[in-house]
Amino acid sequence: MASFAATQHLLPASTFHSSPLLPNRPSISSLYYKPLSFSSSTAGFGQVGVAIEFKDRGSFVQTAAVRHLMGSLTRAEGLRFAMVVARFNEVVTRLLLEGALETFKRYSVKEEDIDVVWVPGSFEVGVVAERLGKSKKYQAILCIGAVIRGDTSHYDAVANSTAYGVLSASLNSDKSNMSVSTIPVICYYNGQIVRTKIDVEYEGSETCIAPLKIPIECTFQQLIDMIYSKTTIDKRRFKLVLICKYPLRNGNRFQPFPVRDDSSVREMLDLVNTTTIEEIELYIKVVRVKAQLNQSVGGHEDLFVPDHYNVAQSDYGCGPSTGAVPDTGPDGDDEDSADEEGNDQDVNDECARDDEDVNVDGNASSFRTFNQVLENEQGIYVSAQAPSCDVSNHPDDEALDESSLGNYHIPPTPQFQHVENLDNAVASCWTPLVQRTTSYSSGEFVIGQVFNSKSDLQEAAKIYSIIAHQEYVVVASSKKLLVLRCKKAEECHCPWKLRAMVVKDTSLFVINKYTGPHTCVNPCLNRDHHQLDSKLVATHIKALIKAQFTLSKAAIQASVMEKWGYQISYKKALDGKHKAIRQLFGDFFQSYTELPCLFLAIEQSNPGSIVIWKTLEINMPNTEILQRVFWSFKPSIEGFQHCRPIISIDGTHLYGKYKGKLLIAMGCDGNNQLFPLAFAIIEGENTDSWGWFLACIRNTVTQRMGICVISDRHPGIMAAMSDPHLGWAAPSAYHRICMRHFASNFMTRFKDNILKILVCRAALASTERKFNKHMNIIGRINPEALQWLEAVPLQLWALSHDGGRRYWLMTTNISKVFNSILKGARSLPVTALVQLTFFRLNGYFVARRELGANRLESDERFTPYVDAQIQARVLKAGSMEIVLYDHVQGLFHVKSRRGRTHRLNLHEKKCTCGKTLIYGFPCSHMIVACRHRCVDFRLFVEGYYTTQSYYDTWASLFHPIFNEDEWPLYGGPTIVPLDSMQCMGSGRPR
Repeated sequence: MASFAATQHLLPASTFHSSPLLPNRPSISSLYYKPLSFSSSTAGFGQVGVAIEFKDRGSFVQTAAVRHLMGSLTRAEGLRFAMVVARFNEVVTRLLLEGALETFKRYSVKEEDIDVVWVPGSFEVGVVAERLGKSKKYQAILCIGAVIRGDTSHYDAVANSTAYGVLSASLNSDKSNMSVSTIPVICYYNGQIVRTKIDVEYEGSETCIAPLKIPIECTFQQLIDMIYSKTTIDKRRFKLVLICKYPLRNGNRFQPFPVRDDSSVREMLDLVNTTTIEEIELYIKVVRVKAQLNQSVGGHEDLFVPDHYNVAQSDYGCGPSTGAVPDTGPDGDDEDSADEEGNDQDVNDECARDDEDVNVDGNASSFRTFNQVLENEQGIYVSAQAPSCDVSNHPDDEALDESSLGNYHIPPTPQFQHVENLDNAVASCWTPLVQRTTSYSSGEFVIGQVFNSKSDLQEAAKIYSIIAHQEYVVVASSKKLLVLRCKKAEECHCPWKLRAMVVKDTSLFVINKYTGPHTCVNPCLNRDHHQLDSKLVATHIKALIKAQFTLSKAAIQASVMEKWGYQISYKKALDGKHKAIRQLFGDFFQSYTELPCLFLAIEQSNPGSIVIWKTLEINMPNTEILQRVFWSFKPSIEGFQHCRPIISIDGTHLYGKYKGKLLIAMGCDGNNQLFPLAFAIIEGENTDSWGWFLACIRNTVTQRMGICVISDRHPGIMAAMSDPHLGWAAPSAYHRICMRHFASNFMTRFKDNILKILVCRAALASTERKFNKHMNIIGRINPEALQWLEAVPLQLWALSHDGGRRYWLMTTNISKVFNSILKGARSLPVTALVQLTFFRLNGYFVARRELGANRLESDERFTPYVDAQIQARVLKAGSMEIVLYDHVQGLFHVKSRRGRTHRLNLHEKKCTCGKTLIYGFPCSHMIVACRHRCVDFRLFVEGYYTTQSYYDTWASLFHPIFNEDEWPLYGGPTIVPLDSMQCMGSGRPR
């Protein structure tokens, strides 16, 4: 789009006078002088003289130290112009339009070379101007609008937005006057691409480079031909995959950018103009050609179909009696099936003309014949659902070798075995991946273009319509025919129309008629697009869900907005996520049926794992309803024997299609890290379900005595822990409640933040003296609160009365941490949830087993957590004073730097600070006494904290699950979910 600007230099008339310093300057008499009158709003000017040098237009005039460049506006023959006019304030804009048309007429511009586009208001002027500029039909575009200032700030907002829109339209339109004709590109080949978090490089001992000068108007095919010619790579034997080193905005970072079509070539070449790089690095991956029938790729190419091959036959039933059948797809979705279905009067005509459109041959070709055609032509087939970003038609042979996949069941997504943080607080974060976009070599469909299936063609049509900001309606849709036309065909006489038919004896669809592109213009922009349905959203976010299934609905909306510029609704984002989950992890209902087979496979590969079922019988034969299922893996059962005797239990909601609760039992290793022990899916939290869960743990997982169980104050847990028949009553086990839940209950009852802080201090006090001090203060402030606290047994919540059972673990945080890890998995089908627990635990065991082995080789006696704690206590002990009272019993009196005194007994391993008993390793006072008596203080560290115990905790191995065809046969009843457990189908969840 060309841009013209006219400037006037306003100077006072008195400045034009003869000057001895400029003897060669022309006098004022040789200039055309005309005084112009300005409005009173121009401060400081009345009548101002404007000096204009009267010369022939288009000439170049040089005066002393002044150069005048003037463009020509008289030669307008053959030029096309467009005007975008706002209807709002039409009384003003119409007069401006008439003046502009008069000016065009004065400069001999023909009326047929002028297009006038009306828009609702000034705000839409820039959007339409940019669209017209990108059409490359006009040499200049004139924007006309009027905004009248009022009492509000509306004027500033509209005026600024309009000005910015016009400026943006000018910048984003095609720059036909670019001074650079070629772009330097360095091609690397005969190596491999190495990608890191912040960079991408090309390495290899035989790496070669090929410098190219690429024209700015180069197409993708021209670029491929230039690379073949420059590198002498055999075009018949190898395909090229092009990856550009793309700079990111946030710092000196680079990432790979696939170059697979004309638009990506233009974006690559534009890096020289939009960034500081002077030459582009292009990495080439050479892939051996091997024809594959249903190979999924990222681009579209034409397929040559010989005359002897029948694309579709009239016996497909597309006669007048066959109506347009909506395609509901596998999910039977109303939204997708009713996708712009139109009742066009040409439906019967389209079906009736099938015999005329298709070349009918008496000898129909077989599927093998068509396969031979593919191998000869090496045509590329389109699969819009392909998760791979490989644009080559033929991947490496190893990728297609079934034997290379092994005989083991692999996780559905790498996230199942990804361990992002091995510290105490394990949490997961979203790293969006770059998703492949369906691209077109010319931006339009072509006749003869082949798609793997009808759904691929529908998806490609949706993406095309969204990118073009146009909508279509379905004229005819059946298993063998698809006809689409522009939604504004009757209103704007837009000729856009697409017709495709199935290839006989296959699922392939080929375009046999196409008229495009769109010629209609939208009167305004919409926030949403009719073709941007939840099925397309699911395809778009599938890679994101696979990489991070905790993806929120807001993130999905933002991703769609960034990719296509449309704001989808919350419900559409939710439906799209559910469909993506079904496509990746299977159907929710079917997962209940498959769950027994999966557990049998886990028990087959990992003997000793525990699975306990509880089902309900129904009237249907050989069918039972799943009420509860408990599972624990053998490595967890064996490793818990070396952990501290403490378990944290908690429950969390399931957010999939069916409601329920996920119960978790977590241990804690010697490095203060979580240790997943057991899981269960139940119908809901109650006394019976919690008692069943705890009974499963006690009977099948661990029979250790003196285990401390930390939980919230749920009535079901309280009742189960006090039941002597379940094996969790003292002294077999000791129950403690989570301090966070306890303080929350207290706050709910008394609603006093000061009292809540005092309660927390009392609970965390390590000595009874400090505990009594805080309790007395609470009693003086609110005696009722003191009575409420004393009604709860002190050993349940006060650390000073705990007896060393908690090991300083005051909350169920270790269970909450794992709940946060499973946050996204709780919305998955139950089989995917079980697989995630298996693969995620294996990831923990592998990483921590390696850490333990390395510390054993380094002769590290204790875990990193205990080493850091003891080191801090040793430093603290250096400033303490000690007095010996009895060297036989080891009685000492220790005084800290702050003047606090404590009594300790080395023989009994007791200190009045209480921390040695609470933590399980010596306090700073004990370390001072040991140093005084030349005793190794490491003898006072409990065995759970040693490196050997830590290694033994994670030493057991998870064995891979066999392939599904090797799973044991399941002969039990069919497991189904309870219908009443199904979540609400519509509306935003509360």
